[in-house]
Amino acid sequence: MTFKFIFMLTRNDRTVQDAADHVKTAIECGVRHIGFKDIGLPVEALKELNGEIKAGGATSYLEVVSLDIESEMASATAAREIGVDFLLGGTNAAAVVPILRGSGIKYYPFPGEIIGHPSVLGGSVDNIVSSAIVLAKTPGVDGLDLLAYRFNGDVPDLMKSVCKAVNVPVIMAGSIDTPQRIEAVAIAGSEGFTIGTAALDGVFPAADTALKTQLSEILQATQFVMPTGNTVSRVGLV
Repeated sequence: MTFKFIFMLTRNDRTVQDAADHVKTAIECGVRHIGFKDIGLPVEALKELNGEIKAGGATSYLEVVSLDIESEMASATAAREIGVDFLLGGTNAAAVVPILRGSGIKYYPFPGEIIGHPSVLGGSVDNIVSSAIVLAKTPGVDGLDLLAYRFNGDVPDLMKSVCKAVNVPVIMAGSIDTPQRIEAVAIAGSEGFTIGTAALDGVFPAADTALKTQLSEILQATQFVMPTGNTVSRVGLV
């Protein structure tokens, strides 16, 4: 099983103003999955940012944080214009799938009830799992983006339950800021995870707060695969 670290050029669910400055650092560190949010910078700036990510040989991701259907549809349209590889987030799959059709963009919406901004995940584990099952069976949905650590409950149980219930990849997003949380994500059977604020603010446990050091430490902590049971061993990243 391969495992992805997606570096988000975001703080508090907004693309940071100096996002372009961080792309080169990330590429030099070996990060090969880089994303941004649909708010914080205008579409033209996001298009340039996407170009820099792709030119560096990395896969690009746009994560939607819009709470209303009209904004989400506009974000999906922007994703096509920007030319990202993946569209993450959002809750209105029925409206988004037709917009993305034929674009080649992989679509990973949020399961469960998404509340507020920065977003939190509401509802019970059972309700979130039910939502995940419905989304995973929706034509045009390629995977799921689970706000696991924005859930006020048993997060490891939630992650394992969702991953077990669906036959599509699941990415974990939001508030992942320690090696222990990365390992829990791996054990749950996730395809990978996103980190933005923790790296940009220098709070991930590392020798110092410099972004290069933060990203290098996260990459080191991310080298996991789950061969059997609840154990993990180290392998290369994708």
